Amino acid sequence: MLAGQLALMAATAFAGAAIYINVAEQPARLQLDDRALLSEWKPAYRGGTAMQVPLVIVTFLLGTLAAWQTGGMLWLAGAIVMILNLPYTFLAIMPTNNRLMATVDGDAGSEVRTLVKAWGRLHAVRSALGVAAALIFLKASL
Repeated sequence: MLAGQLALMAATAFAGAAIYINVAEQPARLQLDDRALLSEWKPAYRGGTAMQVPLVIVTFLLGTLAAWQTGGMLWLAGAIVMILNLPYTFLAIMPTNNRLMATVDGDAGSEVRTLVKAWGRLHAVRSALGVAAALIFLKASL
């Protein structure tokens, strides 16, 4: 069943990218001074958004299609877990994103570092949702 296997692949791609952000990119950016930290975070955020939002949507659609084709509720469960990234991002992360994006790079101070640290903790939930969806899809495919 192609839709389910593609959903699993998309979920693992999302999870891998999200985990990379938390375990490699975030610690590296926190080594920078406050101004450089913000200057790095902004384009990284835009690039991550451009990659992760389509992955969430595609994964949701493929998981839903797999559920429809097979009647397997695990496919639907994985799709729902993945799509939860969108409301979570809008409700929990977006206020922090907006504050960081509104800060002029040259005005960055200790508040920016605090916000970026908080952003990293919030983003870890996205990583967990991606891993959970991938594991659900893996179970559904076995």
